[in-house]
Amino acid sequence: MDIVIECKDVTYSYPLAKKPSIQNLNLRIERGKFYGVIGENGAGKTTLGAILRGFAPSFYKGELKGEVLVEGKNISEYGGELSTKIGYIFQNPFTQISGVKDTVFEEVAYGLENFGVPVEEIERRVVDVMEMTDIISLAEKNPYDLSGGQMQRVALASVIVLQPDILIIDEPTSQLDPEGTESVFKIISKLKEEHKTVILIEHKIDLIAEYADEVLVFKGSSMIAEGPKEKVLSDMSLSEQGTALPQVAILGSRLKKMGLPISTIPVTEKQAVEVISEALKGMKQA
Repeated sequence: MDIVIECKDVTYSYPLAKKPSIQNLNLRIERGKFYGVIGENGAGKTTLGAILRGFAPSFYKGELKGEVLVEGKNISEYGGELSTKIGYIFQNPFTQISGVKDTVFEEVAYGLENFGVPVEEIERRVVDVMEMTDIISLAEKNPYDLSGGQMQRVALASVIVLQPDILIIDEPTSQLDPEGTESVFKIISKLKEEHKTVILIEHKIDLIAEYADEVLVFKGSSMIAEGPKEKVLSDMSLSEQGTALPQVAILGSRLKKMGLPISTIPVTEKQAVEVISEALKGMKQA
């Protein structure tokens, strides 16, 4: 097991806060896996991203107890090197755009320029990532003249171009329409295919079910469940605690209670078709 990030008894409180935003967190993130982070508003999901990226407490201040380790080294011991290991995509793409570049091409190249990457390599990497994120046609446009979906893809490109092994993505589709959401998840799918370690905070539970390997569930500043998506997203007790679960999982659970011999509770539409078809076929043969 290759652990790239580990939290040991982590509790974090923002300045002047009356109670912690994250409490008693013990978590191990494996290299190359896709983690979906879900839970109610205010449960600590965005704070988790800030802690794993080193923003809390270094940027947001406050008090952090416990240890956060990145590749076995305390996160507080990293400097600018951390940004080459962990890429962070904010919920609002306006937050990601630097505001100092006039074209999309320059915006995507900005981080590489700051790291002193040779010009020839910058051009190659920027073109490659713009093709990957389908923004090559936007190269000469001003970043602030783009739609929300286009701007989010530029924000993703500006982080991916740095080639971090770990990406923390905070609700990238919260302000996007279905078309924009689909375009962003095409990119996230490519990151999964490249075996990047992805930690995605997202409310759209069906997308988590489709892409994630593991799911982390937060409620009231604590992680109340973790594990493979098939196990977590089929746990009806989480629904009783207010956690959103896939509609197909809820349907599967109800059908099973009604007597349909379903072997497993599905969490994706594809799984639902397979297990329900199998159950109906078995009933006919019987």
